[in-house]
Amino acid sequence: MTFQTRGFDFLKDVDVRLTVELGRTDMKLKDVLGLAEESVVMLDRLTDELLDVMVNGKLIARGEVVAQGDRFGLRIVELVGQQAASPRGEAA
Repeated sequence: MTFQTRGFDFLKDVDVRLTVELGRTDMKLKDVLGLAEESVVMLDRLTDELLDVMVNGKLIARGEVVAQGDRFGLRIVELVGQQAASPRGEAA
């Protein structure tokens, strides 16, 4: 059997999980269990920082939230090169 393709075109239809990370925080379990409606959880990201865009957990880009009609969207501001090894810029 011969398997012929044009480059990686055959991978274009593979489903992947795209995630946009707003921020992170560390909490004790007792604090998580104490969350209720209208609780506020402070995250590690400032309001003017770009959001991390990940595919299957790997950082690929950074972007900003946009509103289009009654939905949120994401505008890609920068693509991440191969230098970035993890979502928070930490070395792998």
